[in-house]
Amino acid sequence: MKHTLLAGLIAALGTLGAFAAQAFEPFVVRDIRVEGLQRTEAGTVFSYLPVKVGDRLTEDKASQAIKALFATGFFKDVRLEVEGDVLVVLVEERPAIASLEFVGVKAFDKEQLRKGLREVGLAESRIFDRSLIERAEQELKRQYIAQGYYAAQVTTTITPLERNRVGIHFTVEEGDIAKIRQINIVGAKAFKEKELLEQFRLTTPGWLTWYTKNDQYSKQKLSGDLETLRSYYLDRGFIEFNIESTQVSISTDKQDIYITININEGERYTVSSVKLAGELLLPEAELLKLVKIKPGSLFSREEVTETTKAISERLANEGYAFANVNAAPELDKEKKQVAFTLFIDPGRRVYVRRIQVQGNTRTRDEVIRRELRQMEGAWYDGEKINKSRSRVDKLGYFDEVTIETPAVPGTTDQVDIHVNVKEKPTGNLMLGAGLSSSEGLVFSGSVNQQNLFGSGKHVGVGFNTSRINKLYSFSYTDPYHTIDGISRGFDVYYKDTNTQSLTVATYGTKSFGGGVRYGFPIGEEDFINFGLAYDSTQIRTWTNSPLRFQQYDGKTYGGVIGTLGWAKDTLDSRIYPMKGFIARLGGELGLGSTMKYYRLNTQYQQFFPVTRETALMVNGEFSLADRLGGGEMPFYKYYYAGGVGSVRGYKPGSLGPIDTTTEDRLGGTRRFVGNVEYLFPMPGGGQDKSLRLGAFFDAGKIWGTPGAYRGDVDMRYSVGLSLSWTSPMGPLKFSLAQPLAKKEGDLTQRLQFQLGSIF
Repeated sequence: MKHTLLAGLIAALGTLGAFAAQAFEPFVVRDIRVEGLQRTEAGTVFSYLPVKVGDRLTEDKASQAIKALFATGFFKDVRLEVEGDVLVVLVEERPAIASLEFVGVKAFDKEQLRKGLREVGLAESRIFDRSLIERAEQELKRQYIAQGYYAAQVTTTITPLERNRVGIHFTVEEGDIAKIRQINIVGAKAFKEKELLEQFRLTTPGWLTWYTKNDQYSKQKLSGDLETLRSYYLDRGFIEFNIESTQVSISTDKQDIYITININEGERYTVSSVKLAGELLLPEAELLKLVKIKPGSLFSREEVTETTKAISERLANEGYAFANVNAAPELDKEKKQVAFTLFIDPGRRVYVRRIQVQGNTRTRDEVIRRELRQMEGAWYDGEKINKSRSRVDKLGYFDEVTIETPAVPGTTDQVDIHVNVKEKPTGNLMLGAGLSSSEGLVFSGSVNQQNLFGSGKHVGVGFNTSRINKLYSFSYTDPYHTIDGISRGFDVYYKDTNTQSLTVATYGTKSFGGGVRYGFPIGEEDFINFGLAYDSTQIRTWTNSPLRFQQYDGKTYGGVIGTLGWAKDTLDSRIYPMKGFIARLGGELGLGSTMKYYRLNTQYQQFFPVTRETALMVNGEFSLADRLGGGEMPFYKYYYAGGVGSVRGYKPGSLGPIDTTTEDRLGGTRRFVGNVEYLFPMPGGGQDKSLRLGAFFDAGKIWGTPGAYRGDVDMRYSVGLSLSWTSPMGPLKFSLAQPLAKKEGDLTQRLQFQLGSIF
């Protein structure tokens, strides 16, 4: 006879401890049977059931059994029955989620939404829990709000399916993205509101905001803008400036966002005096040279910060790693002046006990340690530690390089240095394409390993093909051929050049060769390089080639080429430089049996910061070449100018002498290029550094061509605007130029561009 011992209608009763039961005598369970399963394995039930065959079943154990099975979340109802000494477990399973569908979703990838719902417990094949639906809807709305869709509406439909399953459909009405319609700064008197808003990343819709998305509200961006606003005032004398409140409101249709910022400027203060106090250690005159704030000037928080930082770093260079410099202001509100006392506490002088390198799973310790300028057992030197971090970072082997200087426990004058690196893949296979107004479509590729077997050695194989140049190369470089940092490398190449599609004189060359090169560091930022290579070049000409070139058709010239160069690089960035310079001086010497020549190249380029966002770039290049002894100067070694990279507004290679017969540009043995460019961020681009505009003035000329030719070799000039964009496809450069002093026969090209990197 079957008796119901316990009815597990726990969900209806609202508590795990509430159940109906018939009084029964405890008994020994001889068998357990599970009924009502559709998807769940019986073994799963047995694994959660606290009652086993042979156990004595009591009311307490029966209650624990029901609680345990409900706690799994698999079942909607659980009952226990008995047939003689057999325990029967009857369950009613919760439905499983068969599918998750999205209707009306355009702003997101559906897999991204599924991933977000999985994090709240809702996913296909999981047990359906109706209480999660509301959480899922909130998660969807949260993702939409994060993207500016404040009007998004989510409706959920649950459809029962066969085999105790359900399908869940989310119908979304996205609406439009809410845009910032107005930003108000209340209380601004010293500066125009427009001037202050130009400092913000957030802005109202403009012609570029479709790309920057800066017209979409973001709490993080607003916080950054408020700090920028604070710095703007504090750096201009307003020491008592305060942001009193910020209100962000949205229109009733949830399409427009309004931001109001209430500020109190306070009074503008000038610096009355600056004095040093505390334990100076160094001569006061030397420390005062590091002070950026000067009596009589407007108060500037930036200058105060730079001052305390400079003094701390100077003391750190003497071994005082924990020096503390505090600037204490004393306000005279009547005179609107502030006096500063710089309190200096150098602490104890410390030395480095041990240097540990951590995180390098592939790169050998020695590859990192040879870049360090701070030595173990020496006095702590902050400048050398910073230089060490910079040199390790410039290796290019790591995603992140940090240096920590923890004190040695139990001591007051020792620190350890932990160099923490995060490895990144250093081998890569790159296939790419580029497009330029001079070379057309260019396909390129390379296989490089910058850190071969963790040794720091470089190996590369590359190819480049276009209508003008085809190049195949192999290179190997050991940056530390000697312990002193002398590098050695080898190169092998094949190059095929065809200038028929250019404005320069028509000719072709096929070259192959190889060589060895050495680099000698003569300072932290100065290098000398030297190389010797053998080159064999076969010349091709056509009927439309200049007559002076046709006499070399089919001839092959081979010989040794020597190179010598010096370079110094102090730029602060490769992508968005604002200050620093590059100086180069190089020479090439050809020692062929018949073609003996030399080429000298110089370049100096410097960036001068004008404001925090703008810079002036000045560039000058001069090159000259000539034959040596009784040999000949190879015409394919002549210089050319014109186009992106030299004098914009003129066709590539079009400056200089013109062949009287073919009208081709011959090039020359002398080249000068000068550029002045004022660089500034894209209006409306905020802090985005992938876009940069420039207003430029270019000048250049080619001369020194032997023999008869037509056309003058006077300087050519141009002015215009430039755009550089670090796009996902690669760097892109545009220029719109107006040639000046244009002469008859000049080939102009006002709009020029270059897209893609040539690897």
